[in-house]
Parts: sequence; structure tokens; C-alpha cells
Amino acid sequence: MAGEIGGRVAPSGRVSRPKVGVLALQGDFREHLLVLRERGADAVPVRRAAELDDVAGLVIPGGESTVMDKLSRAFGLAEPIKQRIADGMPVYGTCAGLIMLADTVRDAITGQQNFGGLDVVVRRNAFGNQNDSFETDLDIPELGERPVHAVFIRAPVIEQVGPAARSLAELDDGRVVAVEQGVLLGTAFHPEVTADYRFHERFLDSIGR
Repeated sequence: MAGEIGGRVAPSGRVSRPKVGVLALQGDFREHLLVLRERGADAVPVRRAAELDDVAGLVIPGGESTVMDKLSRAFGLAEPIKQRIADGMPVYGTCAGLIMLADTVRDAITGQQNFGGLDVVVRRNAFGNQNDSFETDLDIPELGERPVHAVFIRAPVIEQVGPAARSLAELDDGRVVAVEQGVLLGTAFHPEVTADYRFHERFLDSIGR
């Protein structure tokens, strides 16, 4: 039947997807909400544990990982997010979100905590400050022949990829900037500020996988 996924049909005939959340404590969560809704998702901001309970997947946006860490603990979200990750919830982290998903973070400030789940070692602010932001095209065969235009803003870099994860994209110098581990996805760059939403589609496709 047209417009059907998982037994649900949207009234307009468009594909109906499960409800997904965007961690909305800090950072560019609004941009992710817009992109996900444009891709047909029922996307909602998540600021409380009860809201997390109601979503089938979560996007952790770019922003400031240290602030995100403090706010997630203050709002009682850190432990529930860790548990949902352990239970197999699909999660996509961009930039600071990638840092929050990494099992190991280098150059973290004293006391900084992360959610973990991705078997990677990430270094914060690996490319310098805001003035060192840059854009480049990445060849990612799994996303098609057309290169992905990637925007790096105070971006981290993935220094080690453990056996449970795998690299999806690298810069010309070999540094890894996108990884996947089952239903967990992480990019050092910001697809939400471009017109290329193939990573968001990959995240949405992982829900119910």
C-alpha cells in the first residue's frame, strides 16, 4: 500500500515513520528537527526522561559537549540515555553528539562525562577553533556515487576505531570523520547545515532494523 511503513499510513498518504527525538538541551537541535520532519519523520525535542521514553531513536546535535554533559545530568537524562543506548536504541550524533557517543574522549575537561556506546576514541576540537572551520567533499561509497559535502565547525576527529565499530568516511589524510556501529552513527561534521541529508536517512532507516 502506498505510504505504508511498519503498518502505519499517514493521512496524507506520505510515509509515516516512528517518533524520533532530538536532544534539545543545547546546540543546533532546531536544525535537526527541521531536517527530520522534512524527511517525513515525527521528530520531537527531548529535554526530559519521560520524553525520551516516547521515542524510537535519538539525534544528539552539535554544540558544546561539556555543556551538554552538565545539562543532561542536571535534567536527569544522562543515565536514561545510556540505558536506552545499551538497550539498542538507534542514535545519531553529530560533532558534539559524536563526542557524547564515544567510549573514550581525549582532551576532555576535568569531570566531563559522556554517554558512550561507540567503540571509538575521539579528540575534542581536533581541527582548532571556530576560525578553523572548513568544508570539503567526502567519498562515501555506501551513500552512493555523489560525494557528501561536509561542514566541519570546531570539529572532533576519530583517532581510533575499535573492533565493534567501522569507519564510513575519512579525510584525504586518513583521519576518520564518520563511523557506524550497528544502529549507532556518528559524524564529526554537520549534515544538518547542508542540503544533503543522506546521513539522516541512514539514521531513520536504522529504526526498526
